[in-house]
Amino acid sequence: MKQAAVVTYWLTIALLVGATVLYAYQFLMRRQNLAWWGRFATGAGFLSLTAAIGLRSAAYDESMILGPYNQLILVAWALLMMYFVLEHLIKVKVYGTFLVPAALVLLIIAQLLEGAKPTGLSTDSIDQLNSWRVTIHVALIVFANAGFIIGGAASGLYLALDSQLKQHKTSVLFRRMPSLTQTQSVARRTIALAYPIYTAGMVLGIIRAVETDVDWFWADPRVMMSGVVWAIFGAYIVRLYRHGISSRAASWIAIVGVVAVLILAVLARTLPGGFHVFGLGG
Repeated sequence: MKQAAVVTYWLTIALLVGATVLYAYQFLMRRQNLAWWGRFATGAGFLSLTAAIGLRSAAYDESMILGPYNQLILVAWALLMMYFVLEHLIKVKVYGTFLVPAALVLLIIAQLLEGAKPTGLSTDSIDQLNSWRVTIHVALIVFANAGFIIGGAASGLYLALDSQLKQHKTSVLFRRMPSLTQTQSVARRTIALAYPIYTAGMVLGIIRAVETDVDWFWADPRVMMSGVVWAIFGAYIVRLYRHGISSRAASWIAIVGVVAVLILAVLARTLPGGFHVFGLGG
């Protein structure tokens, strides 16, 4: 089973390399007939990566939340899932040119970090981290963060395109980009999708903290920062859908939210001890 996990993992990388080449060629040369093959290779890569995750989890009897190797694979999987959401639900095609290579880079980095293992965790802590509830909690947060990051990136692209239009500048790259309306639609819809998922992940984390009778769990910097992320994107949704703020103002809120997500990612991996050391701590 371990060998099958390795084979499917490298098959995933090969398929995503092919998809990246196809999407890049389509983007630069406007060869729309290659889009179907790019989507096919990406879909096959996604299924292969899903199989690799399942096989690895079964072979090593562990969830995909322990260690940088597993976490990067989970993020890559989430990016590919968001790619299909954009392609088939929001009907915006150009973002495959960026999301597929991003997932590929994460998988390559993960391979370089394969030997890295989490430190400072007891056997009991690792057993609890491998529980299905914690796994779902982390999976929901990772998937939601992928949505937030895509929404923030689309918001940044919106600001850049809007600035070029106002300055009456054009370029080959500019003409290949989606319209301002499409770009803002991607940002709005991905964040609207990610927010309830993030909320569900937070609720599961709170339930776990209460069940394990952790005192002052909310005072943990990681927990507090996750609350800040939740509040920022909550404000984004309320202000955009209820108060009708401008697209530029909404874009800046989304970018601030992504910065908070990145700060939280750093805190989760660097702060010593405590309740939420990517699960349990000392």
